[in-house]
Amino acid sequence: MKYLYGAAIAVGIMGSAAAYAQTAQTQPAVSSPNGASRLSASDQDFVQKAAAGGLFEVEAGKIAEKKASNAQVRQFAARMVRDHSEADNKLKQIVSADGGTVPNDLDPEHQQALQQLTSQQGPDFDRNYMQTMVKDHDTDAQAFGRAVQSLDDPKLKTFAQQTLKVIDEHDKMAHQITEKMASR
Repeated sequence: MKYLYGAAIAVGIMGSAAAYAQTAQTQPAVSSPNGASRLSASDQDFVQKAAAGGLFEVEAGKIAEKKASNAQVRQFAARMVRDHSEADNKLKQIVSADGGTVPNDLDPEHQQALQQLTSQQGPDFDRNYMQTMVKDHDTDAQAFGRAVQSLDDPKLKTFAQQTLKVIDEHDKMAHQITEKMASR
């Protein structure tokens, strides 16, 4: 049964990536009032993915603060809300200074992942939320590491470097909590 919940979350996240790829091709990631952004296409792609991931972390954290039965999971969730809200605000400031905007709403794939989390209770919720956080932060650490090397905009590059440090901390914490929960 535990495996099925984890598999459901994994399928939801993989579906999220596919849906994002389709959305990214049909919508501009960053737009300015006149439709022209001063960010390169690759920088815009990074902004879109970072904003979507940050919004998901905040919303999932808010759910976990309410639903988690494990105190460590609730504390972790509160940290996700705080840190990712701060990072999201920094990203918005950088992008708006370049004449663009970032999405303020969850994309469909992240909304679906949230709905899956919302449907769970108790220890199953805790385990699946933390497994989702491990997978998400593993992926984010790699993506931000690549972004540090490839971003064109110096302000975005600095943002990615600073945020990568926080993501690495989150990743380590998520792994530790997940391992501790598994050993019980």
